Amino acid sequence: MTPQDFLESVVEQEPRPRLKRRILTAKEIDQLRDAVPPLKKGSPQMFRNMRDKGIISYTEYLFLLSILTKPTSGFQIAFNMFDTDGNQRVDKNEFLVIQRLLGGSLKERKDLDANSEKALLAIAPTSMTSALKDKLEQVHQTQKKPPPSTMEKIFSYAWRGKRGMPEQGAAEGAAEGAAGGGPHDNYINDEQGLQRRHNVDTLLQVHFFGKKGTNDLKFEGFRQFMENLQTEVLELEFHEFSKGHETISEVDFAKILLRYTYLDTDEYDMYLDRLLDRVRDERGITFDEFRTFCQFLNNLEDFTIAMRMYTLADHPISKDEFHRAVRICTGQAQSPHVVRTVFAIFDADGDGLLSYKEFIAIMKDRLHRGFKSYAKNEGWEAFKSCVKQEMKSSV
Repeated sequence: MTPQDFLESVVEQEPRPRLKRRILTAKEIDQLRDAVPPLKKGSPQMFRNMRDKGIISYTEYLFLLSILTKPTSGFQIAFNMFDTDGNQRVDKNEFLVIQRLLGGSLKERKDLDANSEKALLAIAPTSMTSALKDKLEQVHQTQKKPPPSTMEKIFSYAWRGKRGMPEQGAAEGAAEGAAGGGPHDNYINDEQGLQRRHNVDTLLQVHFFGKKGTNDLKFEGFRQFMENLQTEVLELEFHEFSKGHETISEVDFAKILLRYTYLDTDEYDMYLDRLLDRVRDERGITFDEFRTFCQFLNNLEDFTIAMRMYTLADHPISKDEFHRAVRICTGQAQSPHVVRTVFAIFDADGDGLLSYKEFIAIMKDRLHRGFKSYAKNEGWEAFKSCVKQEMKSSV
């Protein structure tokens, strides 16, 4: 897919129709690679500026989704774990390992050690995390003893290769080659089609590691890329409703929060009508307020834990309690007007208290952006789940 395709997939209700698959020549691929800006020239408009001048693979798509739904703290942990020599840098080989694990099948994940599993769960999109845990648990139940770490093998290979050192265990490597290639070959050929068949340098690879793939990625650069991407997607959503103005209405804010949820029409209208009846000061929501609230949603799991510990009896919470919990989880204070608007939407009986369980359940749908995971079902069961969803949406 292209950068424009990615933006449409996470913002639009339905992507615009495509007439046919685009087939690229070698010359066009070189031109696309040359069009990718270096990391130091990244911006919150990069994907919009590139439009169709870039290639995003399936595993990169999953990786970009994870950026939209994870707080920075989760990526710092994952980044440090994949930084094998502790120099606060990740090279192209290490990055490809992350992508392979993120987009891999259960078979590819069955030989992960505990540290590799922790890193994978840290960077997986929120909608995939529970399914990954179930799959990894299945693996543990079927294995009698833990195998060696695949990531350790790969990193050792990459580390020694970069320094011109001979690979350890030549006989072992030859045996792996006879069985279908060593770890290095496996992670390059990630079985996602694009990389395996064409070995194309995609948008993220060129952006992070340069046209020659020799640059190292530091966390500060990666953190800036994450913030730029999150800001770009939020700007698209905000400007869709602002129509050139500096603010969106409180009703538009509610529509954005509810747009990816699985509410039926009556429930959806109920929330909007409730807001219209209660809002007195229609001063609007600025982009900074909207972005700060969406950053809070990326910390929704921490907020859930805080609420469970604070209200052991599952009591509703007040505005002050909500303010305090959000500040503890994110380090940022929410705008009082945004909090009043949220309570106007989700306070069921108008007593000034919020049923945080209902709020969290709906906001999780918003956070997933419609990407619910059906990974628990495989084969025929997965097919039936997809058909049921299509039948529901067409009624």
